[in-house]
Amino acid sequence: MSNDERLMGWVQFPRLRMGEGERSATWLELFYDLVFVVAVAELAHVLEGDVSITGVLGFVVLFVPVWWAWIGSTFYATRFDTDDLGHRLLTIVEIFAVVAFAVEIHAGLGATSGGFALGYAAVRAILVGKYLGAHWNVPEARPLTRRYMLGFGADATLWFLSAFVPTPYRFGLWIIGLLVSFGTPLTAGQLHSEIPPHRSHLPERFGLFTIVVLGESVVSLVGGAVEQTWTIRSFLVGGFSLAIIFCLWWGYFEDLDGSEIRAAAEAGRTGVYQGWLYAHLPLVIGLTAVGISIERVLLASPGSSIPTTSRWLLCGALATCLFALGAIRYTAGARVDRSFTVSWTGRIGAGGVALLLGAVGGNLSPVVLCGVLVVVCIAPILLDFHEQYVYRSHEVES
Repeated sequence: MSNDERLMGWVQFPRLRMGEGERSATWLELFYDLVFVVAVAELAHVLEGDVSITGVLGFVVLFVPVWWAWIGSTFYATRFDTDDLGHRLLTIVEIFAVVAFAVEIHAGLGATSGGFALGYAAVRAILVGKYLGAHWNVPEARPLTRRYMLGFGADATLWFLSAFVPTPYRFGLWIIGLLVSFGTPLTAGQLHSEIPPHRSHLPERFGLFTIVVLGESVVSLVGGAVEQTWTIRSFLVGGFSLAIIFCLWWGYFEDLDGSEIRAAAEAGRTGVYQGWLYAHLPLVIGLTAVGISIERVLLASPGSSIPTTSRWLLCGALATCLFALGAIRYTAGARVDRSFTVSWTGRIGAGGVALLLGAVGGNLSPVVLCGVLVVVCIAPILLDFHEQYVYRSHEVES
């Protein structure tokens, strides 16, 4: 290969990737996700330090812009990424910004909220710069890139300005910025069908992020386990907790096949994939909270009842995950013109039972509560098997 050919390989212009065959995440994308592991870990520490209602709300408020920052880069990459020198350099700068706001998360609603805002604004501004390159080089995508530059640019500007505004007005600008930013793709209409995300690359990226968050749950479980004096009861609590995490993994990855993207591209049903997309926000918030709640349950006395805050955190976080998995399963039915009524309502029902246990399980020991929650998590999986069996039986008969 000549030097000119090597140079051309390193200098490429953004191009549409939606029509390409199977794509996998690049090594740079995997590194980018690894940086977000740090941000998610910091968010988990925030929740670990305060599991009151105020603490949980603060944790959610900080989680939303972190998740949305990851979403922005992921959707750009799935449509336009070339992994050339320019894209890599921009992404490295973006990674510095992600690290910067991750450092500020520990007091992101207090003393370091200004620094957190500047870090987020920098991530969004870099994203706007990426879309500007796509706007120049991909004329057929300009209706979409123009919309994204304006909406995400407004978001970045409001967050930047908020750093110089005192609290609580600073948080008002955050809310306005996020509303504009969330509304930008939500109101894009048929542009999602005309320029859809890549059908194999995007689900893989979401799956990788979900794995990252599930990994944090396992880290929290191990963190609680190493401080335990091991008995049969504590062993059962740890085993049941790991089973809960495994059930959540099963419930999510059973549906990860990219059909939502195909539904948007082929049938024009953008609501299907948008529902799938936004259901991931409560899912990853719930998964992170499940990890912290499991750690607190493991640290509780195995023979006595669980503290109220820890019980509610575990049951509420698990219910949030199950509700989100129900919504994702619902999109699975919509994308293939099947109802999947039993399985998605089973997930919603299991989430309701988890909430009920949070309300009435005050006298339950960690062993009993975690054991019952395992049964609650297994039930939707069994319903999936039943529904698949009935559907296949009907196919054979017809």
